[in-house]
Amino acid sequence: MTTVPGRRSSTFTRLLRHGFTDPSAAEQLLDLPELGSVRADPVLFDALGATSDPDLALRSLVRLVEAEEAEERQILLDTLVAAKPLRDRLLGVLGASEALGDHLARHPRDWQALVTYEATDLHPGVAEFEHLLADAVDPDSLRVAYRRSLLSIAARDVCGTTDLAQVAAELADLATATLRAALAIARTAAPADAAQCRLAVIAMGKCGGHELNYVSDVDVIFVGEPVEGAEENRAVQAATRLAAHMMRICSDTTVEGTIWPVDANLRPEGRNGPLVRTLSSHLAYYQRWAKTWEFQALLKARPVAGDAELGAEYVEAVSPLVWQAADRENFVADVQQMRRRVVDNIPADRVDRELKLGPGGLRDVEFAVQLLQLVHGRSDSTLRSGSTLTALRALADGGYVGRADAAQLDDAYRFLRSMEHRIQLYRLRRTHLVPEGEADLRRLGRSLGLRTDPVAELNRAWRRHASVVRRLHEKLFYRPLLDAVAQLAPGESRLSAKAAVVRLEALGYADPAAALRHLEALSSGVSRKAAIQRTLLPVLLGWFADSADPDAGLLGFRQVSDALGKTPWYLRLLRDEGAAAENLARVLSAGRLAPDLLMRAPEAVAILGDPEGLKPRTREHLDQEVLAAVGRAQGAEAAVAVARGMRRRELFRTTAADLIGSYGTEDYPAEQDPGALVDRVGSAVTDLNAATLSGAVRAAVREQWGDTLPTRFAVIGMGRFGGHELSYGSDADVLFVHAPREGVSDEEAARAANTVITEMRRLLQLPTADPPLLIDADLRPEGKSGPLVRTLKSYEAYYRRWALVWESQALLRAEPMAGDEELGRAFVELIDPLRYPAEGLGEDAVREIRRLKARMESERMPRGADPTLHTKLGRGGLSDVEWTVQLMQMQHGWAEPGLRTTRTREALAAACAAGLIPAEEAQTLDEAWVLAARVRNAVMLVRGRPSDTFPSNPRELTAVGRYLGYGPGHAGDMLEDYRRITRRARAVVDERFYGAAG
Repeated sequence: MTTVPGRRSSTFTRLLRHGFTDPSAAEQLLDLPELGSVRADPVLFDALGATSDPDLALRSLVRLVEAEEAEERQILLDTLVAAKPLRDRLLGVLGASEALGDHLARHPRDWQALVTYEATDLHPGVAEFEHLLADAVDPDSLRVAYRRSLLSIAARDVCGTTDLAQVAAELADLATATLRAALAIARTAAPADAAQCRLAVIAMGKCGGHELNYVSDVDVIFVGEPVEGAEENRAVQAATRLAAHMMRICSDTTVEGTIWPVDANLRPEGRNGPLVRTLSSHLAYYQRWAKTWEFQALLKARPVAGDAELGAEYVEAVSPLVWQAADRENFVADVQQMRRRVVDNIPADRVDRELKLGPGGLRDVEFAVQLLQLVHGRSDSTLRSGSTLTALRALADGGYVGRADAAQLDDAYRFLRSMEHRIQLYRLRRTHLVPEGEADLRRLGRSLGLRTDPVAELNRAWRRHASVVRRLHEKLFYRPLLDAVAQLAPGESRLSAKAAVVRLEALGYADPAAALRHLEALSSGVSRKAAIQRTLLPVLLGWFADSADPDAGLLGFRQVSDALGKTPWYLRLLRDEGAAAENLARVLSAGRLAPDLLMRAPEAVAILGDPEGLKPRTREHLDQEVLAAVGRAQGAEAAVAVARGMRRRELFRTTAADLIGSYGTEDYPAEQDPGALVDRVGSAVTDLNAATLSGAVRAAVREQWGDTLPTRFAVIGMGRFGGHELSYGSDADVLFVHAPREGVSDEEAARAANTVITEMRRLLQLPTADPPLLIDADLRPEGKSGPLVRTLKSYEAYYRRWALVWESQALLRAEPMAGDEELGRAFVELIDPLRYPAEGLGEDAVREIRRLKARMESERMPRGADPTLHTKLGRGGLSDVEWTVQLMQMQHGWAEPGLRTTRTREALAAACAAGLIPAEEAQTLDEAWVLAARVRNAVMLVRGRPSDTFPSNPRELTAVGRYLGYGPGHAGDMLEDYRRITRRARAVVDERFYGAAG
């Protein structure tokens, strides 16, 4: 074709109009002499323009034509122009699949497989595919015959003659025929083995479910039995050789490529188990050892090749076990674990392109449907289908899934599977990743009928459908539970009360009948509150089911809703603040402490919707709020009531932040540094207790003396309070110090200080809705026998003359917390030489500290307590680590300023930096201390009361595990990890504290 220089030819323009992206290259191909008879035919242009990728279709057509002999070439071109069915099919395939274009270039006569257009050709089954593969006698000829059959399936697919479900079924039928042909080749190659055994091939996964992809592992299980008169072991060995050979015939790569991998890893014991087992061996394994996921896999088991009678016996034998899986003791824990999306192993740069495993992907739909089948299929045989779409339709028909939800999910699943099919068809490679290249996306979009702006339309449609799946896949479990207690329109199917109870049990509810009553109370009626709660509950129920105590979560939500349901801001908060509802669900279902704090003042739920709401308030902020409130209050009791209310609110803020940080949410992962969580809790609880004490001191003084007390007065924090390491259940260990003002007698000053202390303790322990703050002053000189408060001079005289080593050690944690700041600083100056003695401790003092520690270990451990699991006094626990660190502080604090801190972890890090302890040992101690501290916090959060040991109640133990990051069913792993970590810490303590090191 010649054109005027600088002017585009009419052919070039036509090619652009018909969707070619490289019309210059296409024009050159059309100029080839092989296409001379058809190059100007408008029918060819239209047909090429209708394909997914006109450029690819033309290139592949040229390769096919060039591969043909001259005579056959003309027959092909004449038929191509004259026969529309062939034209649409052949060019449709060539424009969608580079790999099938390669096949036709190698085997040009195979285009004739697309000529016929009979009824049997439109919807072939296993028998038709077996006929097409009948001449295959070796792996290469089987591959060629397989690709020829695949060619016809792909042609019907891209032309829209068959829908997604039919295509997937045909691919499964072709796989069945291929497995049979491969087994026949293997049997022919080893007639002696074939004569000894009966071998059945059971399809699993998508092949078993009659919903196969273009390129997918074909999952199988093998069952073998001896023929009559044969010895069982030899027969199983023979069957194993046949099975292995059959797998290689399909999986190996030859000059004709490969078919697909045959994967037998779903068999009992996986790849570690024998490839072939007898039927009785299969049953023995499933009855004794199988996990829930293995029964889920058996949902799709279908005999496809080999001994049909044996295959049928296998399915008949295992089927009852599948439908009894929901009755298994560990089913709920397994379900909770399995329901979490498997996205952790997907590289971050791929998760957004994952069609199968990513959020809103195919796995979400398939898993949700299969789980509902396991729960309800035991009592409803209509649900027992291996096909996802068939099962989804049956679930909707039975009322187990809402019809509208099922229809939306069906539509989304079909679209996502169609995307997956077209992506795999291009190069016949096993992939679930959406391509990134513009040309690939354009071809993919056009293959799905998106022609105006294929890339933009494809991305919009894909995101829309993935969003539907994300929104619905968990809602599938919970929406019908609401319908079960709601008034439905006539003719609507609903989940029966019995089925609702079954589902709630499967989701971990211990009292499903009570849960149903809560659902009815929350969702019934026509009020705006009920309408919003009906929308929220399906999602909330999913979050509750993810927790260790779904019952508590649902009950708590009902209580909060009853208290706040009429306040507009509460409903608005849950509806509009995406994080608030999830945060509330996590907090309500994780244990008793946080819900108890919330129920006493439900309006604190507003904290959960504020982006800044979970951050702890600073000490300055807390002091300002408390002291301002005390100044406004009428009387000391009213003032301290306000301070205690602030403390309760801030405790809730701290517990909520701790729980959400430990569990993580859908948008924010769990905190990866457990030490940061412990430090955050310790600092926050310390600050709010200190602010509360400041308020109580101010209130007690104002009540009797106005603004000025006759003596300066300070509260010194001790123990965990002074160390900023308080847990939720800790008392506040303190010392009281005072200094008489000028002109005030010692007696009057002492009487005033004691009055303040007595009143302050009374106010902080008054019975109210707010938790009390207990003050413990037993670490004072002479303990309980000594005066409650001393002057600075009295402390100085006592410490100079009478102080014991343990008292100096206790002062390592002393830090002013409330009252007169100058007096507090003077107290610290007084005690510094005692806690950081010049030149360190003498040998006698070190011996005394070690003796006291050994005595404490033997005498203070509670009777019957497991020393390997006691967080405070047990092996490698808090006491072990703290005493080891404190010994280093007393020995070296005089020379190492970094050791002069009241905080254990800071002092340990300083000791490591100073070379006093190797980094590995310091890390071991730090890890054990953080873990023991987190366990104490977890127990208080879960049980609502403090304890230094793990709970014995299984549900409470599971909740502690969830807080620590252990999934359902892994409480044993948690205890073993605790023992291992603390055992290593104790070895360091034995060396550093009791040994010569130091």
